[in-house]
Amino acid sequence: MHRHHNGLKTAALFGGMWAILLAIGWMVAQMTGSSIFLLVFAFIGVATTFYGYWNSDKLAIKAMHAQPVSEAEAPQMYRIVRELSTKAGKPMPRLYISPTQAPNAFATGRNPENAAVCCTQGILALLDERELRGVLGHELMHVYNRDILTSSVAAAIAGVISTIAQFLSWGMIFGGGGSDNENRNPIAGLALAILAPFAAMVVQLAISRTREYDADQDGAELTGDPLALASALRKLELGVARAPLAPTQDLVNASHMMIANPFRAQDISRLTATHPPMAERIARLEQMAYGHRINP
Repeated sequence: MHRHHNGLKTAALFGGMWAILLAIGWMVAQMTGSSIFLLVFAFIGVATTFYGYWNSDKLAIKAMHAQPVSEAEAPQMYRIVRELSTKAGKPMPRLYISPTQAPNAFATGRNPENAAVCCTQGILALLDERELRGVLGHELMHVYNRDILTSSVAAAIAGVISTIAQFLSWGMIFGGGGSDNENRNPIAGLALAILAPFAAMVVQLAISRTREYDADQDGAELTGDPLALASALRKLELGVARAPLAPTQDLVNASHMMIANPFRAQDISRLTATHPPMAERIARLEQMAYGHRINP
């Protein structure tokens, strides 16, 4: 039931993004008398989506300065990931460790055959083996659920909306063109140009938060231990508060892949957060552990 509702929510959120894009496209067509610019920006969006999706593992690993590790260097991590990937019937991913003391983990890659799992030194020192197993189960499910594709598409659509909106705002400021200028509403157009990128960003982040709930549940089902992940999330919330990362552009772009938001709470608002509140995630896992129906 939980997965069903989140699938519908994700589809509805994508529908909202496409509605924003179509509204801006209509405004651009009205302003210029042609829809060619919308097609150009859409092509750019498709190209950036493909690039980001194909190179998602490299980009995230680079942002965290992670290095590949051998089984001799990280035996516990290898043992857990091998057990879980075998249980799921998936190939063994590449394993990395980031030198940062900020506790976090992420998995990335365009498919299970090209996946990478990364833990920071901070999370390896903070969690016991049972909790780490819960975290790694969560991260593997992001790859198995194709969440990297979902987030790449959402980011690309948001980027196209922002680019077109910027074009639209400049056109409104300097008068624009087209044969139907007398029929345009410049105030409505300027408002759309200003609000649309913010709305697209909020929808993009809502998609990311929805996928986190699914990875929590699916990961807990894979490990068979929802309370282990709940315990890990409690520790991570405190650990991130003690050792947050600075929100650089590269890390902001990769933050949605991590199991916990890596930044200080005061650096972000709930509206622009890439992750649901920890309390809600923990409550859902506890409901799952004790056999209660998870609220949609």
